[in-house]
Amino acid sequence: MGTRPTIQMVAELAGVSRGTVDRVLNDRPHVNEEVRQRVLEAMRQLGYISPRELHQRQAHAALPPLTLGVLLPNWEGQFRAEVTEGVRQACGELEESGVRVLVRRCETDLPQEAVELLETMRAGGAEGFAVCAVNDPAIQSWIAARAAEGVPCVTFNSDLPESGRLCFIGQDIRQAGRVAAGLLCKCVSGQGPILATAGNLKFDGHRQRLDGFRERLAELGFPAEQILVRETCNDYETTLRVVGETLAEWPDLRGIYMANLSVSGCCAAIQRAGRAGRIHVVCHDINETVRQLIRSGMVDFTIPQDLRRQGRTPLLFLRDHLRNKRPLESGSFHRRIQILCAENLEG
Repeated sequence: MGTRPTIQMVAELAGVSRGTVDRVLNDRPHVNEEVRQRVLEAMRQLGYISPRELHQRQAHAALPPLTLGVLLPNWEGQFRAEVTEGVRQACGELEESGVRVLVRRCETDLPQEAVELLETMRAGGAEGFAVCAVNDPAIQSWIAARAAEGVPCVTFNSDLPESGRLCFIGQDIRQAGRVAAGLLCKCVSGQGPILATAGNLKFDGHRQRLDGFRERLAELGFPAEQILVRETCNDYETTLRVVGETLAEWPDLRGIYMANLSVSGCCAAIQRAGRAGRIHVVCHDINETVRQLIRSGMVDFTIPQDLRRQGRTPLLFLRDHLRNKRPLESGSFHRRIQILCAENLEG
């Protein structure tokens, strides 16, 4: 009979300390995502199961099957890839404890489509829901009705604060917008005009970022009339066109705040206009494209968030809430806000 895998064996295979393995096992913060994935992969290779997880599996095996539903927006690119990976990780963890996960993705921003997909999952037996959707009365009413029936709903990435949802999992979005305002204001020495773009202001996440951005600029004495706001639909071509048109209309534009996706489209427009090196850009999230833009000097700062965790954590919370009757306060679960620039990018 082979030796049962230990934490020390996992640590050695992953090239980390026992303490780091313990932080990953207990889902604690302050672990680099690449390191977290190395530890998880080492655990998979060795077949390591922690005593706590073994106990949980045995307890869950004695419970009746459970079905959960996930509703995703029609966003592509980094959001889709990383959140989907987080959902996949959660599905792998939940499958062994008899939890089935239904995943539906919207093709449009129409609220009725979101409600229909939620109803489809409900008809399929879903007893709890993780939702990222536009902030619309129809969706809020649907979640409120489920809450009244005792069916928990957790929002992630973009909130539905008036819906009666159980909790929100994601970054402190408004504060992230305030941080972006402080950074860009320093970059442009407090002088405008500047452009602020949002993908779709019907999404609470985009609106809250923009509200926090403008709120902080007002506190810093930045003139409101010097802030231009445009929607870009999280689309490369739309961003390229909107930013290009704004640069043509405002030849003295000094900075751009990307409160949404398609940062590459924004930077391509700046280059086409021959303004590279003269426009300061602050954005959100981190991927290889944004890394390259920061290294090249096209982007000054980015404020990342853990999208994989946002896809994974709501399902685990719902499982614990429904299976273990673990109460969750109706509030928000935020991670600390980090700022990346050329000087700390590689770290």
